[in-house]
Amino acid sequence: MKKTLSLVLMFVLIAGVLAACGSNKNNNGNNAGGSASSSAPASGSASAPAASEGKPKKVALITPEPIGVNAFFVLMDEGLKKAGKDFGVEVNTIESTDPASIEQNIRTAAAGDYDLIITATYQVEDALKKIAPEYPDKAFAVIDTVVDLPNVRSIAFREYEASYLLGAAAALVSKSGTVGNVVAMDIPLLSKYTSGFEQGAKSINPNIKILVGFVGGYTDPAKAKELALQQNAQGADFIAGMSAAGDLGVFEAAGDKGFYTSGQDTDNTDGKQVILAQLKGTDAVAYETVKDFVEGNFSYGVRDYGLKEGGVGLTYVNKDSKSPLSDAIGQENVDKLKKISDDIIAGTTVVKNPLQP
Repeated sequence: MKKTLSLVLMFVLIAGVLAACGSNKNNNGNNAGGSASSSAPASGSASAPAASEGKPKKVALITPEPIGVNAFFVLMDEGLKKAGKDFGVEVNTIESTDPASIEQNIRTAAAGDYDLIITATYQVEDALKKIAPEYPDKAFAVIDTVVDLPNVRSIAFREYEASYLLGAAAALVSKSGTVGNVVAMDIPLLSKYTSGFEQGAKSINPNIKILVGFVGGYTDPAKAKELALQQNAQGADFIAGMSAAGDLGVFEAAGDKGFYTSGQDTDNTDGKQVILAQLKGTDAVAYETVKDFVEGNFSYGVRDYGLKEGGVGLTYVNKDSKSPLSDAIGQENVDKLKKISDDIIAGTTVVKNPLQP
């Protein structure tokens, strides 16, 4: 009997120890972060709720096409990942492969446990207009276009301000009086680049000749190179790349023929032929969007970024470059461009937005 009682007591003690160990393991798991909260701000709410302890926010970035070498999406992805690290947010980038997959990816994310869904460009407008109203309690953000819905933050850029600076720089650099643009597509959005460029170039030289060629897509360096060579044959000695991944073809043509060029979105200057870059801070806006959401400062409507907000700019003028300043520009011209930038920020020089009457 005593032996039986002793065995019973021993098993009771063992069971208690095992239960305690299991409880400690679960607590440690919660402290490290368990499953994400599925809560999100109600439609029309000015801010998002703070993350629950042990349940980090989940944010999805859905690109309308594979990231590839497109600096626009590369920077956006980098900004998202940095925000995830800095704010303890679980982030995931989902790359769409075709127009049909854009809607599928946004819908899957909305139906899942993501708290904030970020996407980008005019390519997603139709899908977002369809899906966001179906999930009024989900928060959405779209970069580089405007979708007017109560649960969508739209992030727009005043690219024409930076393009004005680039056009002015091109006119200052050009010896022939002819400059060119190689542009991805003939669409309203990209007129913010070509119109701003024209305004800036003509502010320096009212008689300058500006050639414009359209590639027909964002990922065709061969076609972009062909257009750049055609423009150079017509006398253009500065040809701005405005064709995303196609700019690689423009750079190659510049290396072959010796004309000057510029890139877009990120600093891809080389100090030789690629002497400028028009900057677009998609990394900064992706980061700030997540930051606002986590800190409860997330609002809907349109957020606008230009020179004043640091959302756009030009290398050497608004931001230092990794490459040395080309003699083709020179510090004297940089100082002139800085003065133009200051005037735009102050409002004494007004750059017309081609998308507004």
